[in-house]
Amino acid sequence: MNVFYNLEDLPDFKEAVITIGSFDGVHCGHQKIIQKVRQLAKKVGGESVIITFHPHPRLVVYPRDNSLRLITTIEEKVALFRRYGIDNLVVVPFTVEFSQQTADEYIQQFLVGRFKPSHIVIGYDHRFGLNRQGNIDYLKWHGDKLNYKVIEIEKQEIQDIAVSSTKIRQALDEGDVTAARELLGHPFMLTGKVVHGQKIGTSIGFPTANLKIEDKHKLVPPHGIYAVQVVIEKQTYGGMLYIGDRPTLVQHDNKTIEVNIFDYSGDLYGVHIQINFIDFIRHDMRFDGLDALKEKLKEDQANSLSALADWETKSSLQSSGEHNLPEVAIVILNYNGQSYLKQFLPYVLESEYENLSIYVADNASTDNSREVLSSFTGIKTLLLPENGGFARGYNEALEQIQADFYILLNSDVEVTPGWIKPIMKIFAEQPEVAVCQPKILSFHDKTSFEYAGGAGGWIDKWGYPFCRGRIFGITEKDEGQYDDPAEIFWASGAAFFIKAPLFHQIGGFDSDYFAHAEEIDLCWRIKRAGYSIKVVPESIVYHVGGGTLNYDTPRKVYLNFRNTLYNIVKNDPITKVLWLIPFRLILDGLAGLLFLSQGKFALIFSILKAHWHFIPKIPSTWQKRKMYQGLIDKVQLKPVSALTAVYHKSIVWQFYAQGKQKFKDLF
Repeated sequence: MNVFYNLEDLPDFKEAVITIGSFDGVHCGHQKIIQKVRQLAKKVGGESVIITFHPHPRLVVYPRDNSLRLITTIEEKVALFRRYGIDNLVVVPFTVEFSQQTADEYIQQFLVGRFKPSHIVIGYDHRFGLNRQGNIDYLKWHGDKLNYKVIEIEKQEIQDIAVSSTKIRQALDEGDVTAARELLGHPFMLTGKVVHGQKIGTSIGFPTANLKIEDKHKLVPPHGIYAVQVVIEKQTYGGMLYIGDRPTLVQHDNKTIEVNIFDYSGDLYGVHIQINFIDFIRHDMRFDGLDALKEKLKEDQANSLSALADWETKSSLQSSGEHNLPEVAIVILNYNGQSYLKQFLPYVLESEYENLSIYVADNASTDNSREVLSSFTGIKTLLLPENGGFARGYNEALEQIQADFYILLNSDVEVTPGWIKPIMKIFAEQPEVAVCQPKILSFHDKTSFEYAGGAGGWIDKWGYPFCRGRIFGITEKDEGQYDDPAEIFWASGAAFFIKAPLFHQIGGFDSDYFAHAEEIDLCWRIKRAGYSIKVVPESIVYHVGGGTLNYDTPRKVYLNFRNTLYNIVKNDPITKVLWLIPFRLILDGLAGLLFLSQGKFALIFSILKAHWHFIPKIPSTWQKRKMYQGLIDKVQLKPVSALTAVYHKSIVWQFYAQGKQKFKDLF
C-alpha cells in the first residue's frame, strides 16, 4: 500500500476508485466499503484509493470541543488499511483553509484535480464544502461533465456504521474488549512509546514496559488487567496489560499503562509498540502488600495465557476457513418465472457458503414475479427496466453487483447441498481457471444429463457446439463416465461461475445476442486470453431446461444459427473466417434439408432468417472483433497457440454419418 501525507506528492492514479471518510476504528462496516472499493477497482482495472483526514476535522472546525475520543489514531488507521489491502491511502492535512473550500472547489480542485476518479463510492449523507453545501446529488450532477460515476452506499449500511461506532465505544468504556473486537473485525489496539517507570514490576518478578499514549484523544479502556498481544518490530508476543492508578502502591499514586510481555527480554525504552486487546481478565484491586499482589499476578498470567491460547486457536481456524473466502454473488435473471422462483429459490437460499449474496434480477416480468420475490428474505432484488434477454439483462445486472465471483444461475435450476464449495476450491487451487460449471443433470430425469450443458461444453472445428453427455438432441445417462474435473471449451449459462473482475474487463456478454451462444462467445474470448475453463462434476445441479424458451423452437433455432456465426467472425483466426463462413452457410443449408425431411418447415425459415440477419451485420461484427481483441490483449494471461477442448473433426459428420451419439465415442 502506498501512503501519501502531502497532496503535492500524489501520482497520476489509474482509473482511481475513491472513497472518503474518517474511518475511525476501520471496523466491520468500514471494511464492507473497503471491499466494495477494491472490487470496483478490480472490475475497471484501476486503483483503490482511500482518502482520510488528519487531524480529525472536528478538532479543526470545533477546536474547543474536547469530547472527541478516537478508536484509532492515524498511525493505527494506516496499519489497518494496509492489512485490508488498499492500493493507496491519502492522509489529507485538514486545515482551516481546507475547510473553507466551496462545494465546487472541493469537487473540481480537490477530488477531480488531485485524483481524477473514475468512480466515487460515497454515502447518501456525505456533506462537503463550506457550511456543508455539497451533497451526494450535487456530486452526481458534476459527475456527468467531469467524467466520474458516483456509487451510493446504501442508507442502511451507513446507519449500521454509525451504530457500530457507538457500540464499539460503549463496549470499550465497559472494558468489554471481546464485544469491541467482534464489531471491529480485529482487536482494539493501543500504540505508543515505551518510557521509564518505577521498575516495581521487576522487583516482584513481573517486569513491565510502561506505555505513553501520545494522542490525548485516544480512547483508553477502563482500569483493569487485560490479556493482550504485543507487537514489537513486526514480532508478536503474548502479555498482560495493566491500566490503573496502582491502589496497592499508594506512594506511586498516578495512572499508568504497563504491560508484562511473556517470553521477551530486552531494552524497549524509546521503542514504539502496539498492544492488541484480546480479553478482559479482571478489574483493578487493592492488595495487602506486594506478596499478595505477586500471587494475584501469577493467577492473572495463567488466565491471560489461557485467553491468548483460545484466541490463537480461533484465529487459526478463521484464517484457514470461511472468513477468508472470496465474496460470491449468485445472480438469477428472471423473466416471467414466478413458478420457478417459488419452487427453486428455497434451495438456493440453503446454499452452504459463508461469504455469499443472492440477487434476483427481474427482466421486466409481466407476471407476478415481483410479488413472489417480495415474500423471500435473504435475497436482493434488482428491477431491470425492460427485457434485454439473457445477454443484456445480465450485463445490466452485474454492473450493479460487486463481488469476487459471480454465479449466473437460471431460475429453473435446483441446486444441491454443497454445490458451491467444490468449484470455489478449484478456483483457489488453480489461479488460471476463470470459469467453471457444475455437472448439469435433467430435473425431470435425474439419471440423465441435461441439454443445456451436460458435463461441459466443447466445440468442433466448424464452430458447432456440443457437450460431454449431449450431442445435438441426444442426451446420455449419467453413469459416472464424465466425473473427472476436466478442461472444457465453454460453460453453460444455466449455472455459470466466473471471476467477476474478468467478466467486466473482457467485455461481458455481447448484448446483441439476446440469448443463446453468448456464453460460448464469452468463454471463447477468455480461452483466447490464456485462461482455463473447467467442469467440476463433484458439484451437481438439476435443470428443468427450456424454462424461458423451449428447445427446438423456431426462435431458438434462429438465435443459435445466427449467434454461432457471430462467434466465428469474432473469434476464429482471420484466415479461417474467410473460408469457414461460406462453408458454414452450406452446412447450415444441409441442416435445412434435414429439417425438411422431418417436416419441420418453420425451422427451415429460422435458418434462412438467421442468415438474412447475419450477412448485413458482418461489417459491424468485424468492428466488434477488433474491440474485443483490445480487451483480450489487456487481460492476456499467457500466449495461446492452440485452444483446448476443440474437436478437430466435424461433429455433424460423426453424429449423422458415423452414428456416434455419445461424447465418449468420438475419441
